Amino acid sequence: MTAHTTDFSGQDTAPDDVSTTIEVAKQLGLAVRSVQLMVDRGELVAWKTAGGHRRISRASVQRWLAQRQAGGAAVDVHAVAGARPEAVPNPNPGERRGAPRVLLIEDSRHYQNLIKLLMQQQFPQAQLSVADDGIAGLAMAGQLQPEVLLVDILLPGIDGATLITGLRSHRTFAGSQLIVITSLDGAELEPYAFALTGVPVVHKPKLVVELPALLNAALQAAAATPRPAA
Repeated sequence: MTAHTTDFSGQDTAPDDVSTTIEVAKQLGLAVRSVQLMVDRGELVAWKTAGGHRRISRASVQRWLAQRQAGGAAVDVHAVAGARPEAVPNPNPGERRGAPRVLLIEDSRHYQNLIKLLMQQQFPQAQLSVADDGIAGLAMAGQLQPEVLLVDILLPGIDGATLITGLRSHRTFAGSQLIVITSLDGAELEPYAFALTGVPVVHKPKLVVELPALLNAALQAAAATPRPAA
């Protein structure tokens, strides 16, 4: 992967002015991969040392935090997920009463459409809702309290691993079933292992083959699991 980095033409930067990717990830409460993506998108100023190690400007981290806070986008997972239903617009005004609810949190239109088609063909009894980013997904999850959540790992707004960890620690979702869908494979998933214990993972190139059986099992498990009181 080629990062969009800032070249300071050999100028030395004092160690107090920079952080490693791991340090920034800990500071922001995100996975390392999410911080790398922020650098790639130009949200953080970064460059590489002669030894190939990435260094991130602390000033750019502070600017990013200030912008998020000024825009009201600092995320409290429990607060957003626990939002009162009337505070979040209903994404499915034509929702079928009693239908099992599936929430897809995925920013790729291609995979949104693919999963919609798959569910129309194989799970017509289920009600599918879609969120384009992690923050909207949290809000919709709090409103819908879906039986099954399909969550991508690499999401704008808040990364999937942080989202999953927050959901699993929130009592409202104790009866919800989680399935991760991701383009990452093998070693690329290692930074997110802390959030994936016991969660089925579908590699996107195998989605059409593997998702139906996992989704069917998740819907059955959700139907057999008592839902916690609101």
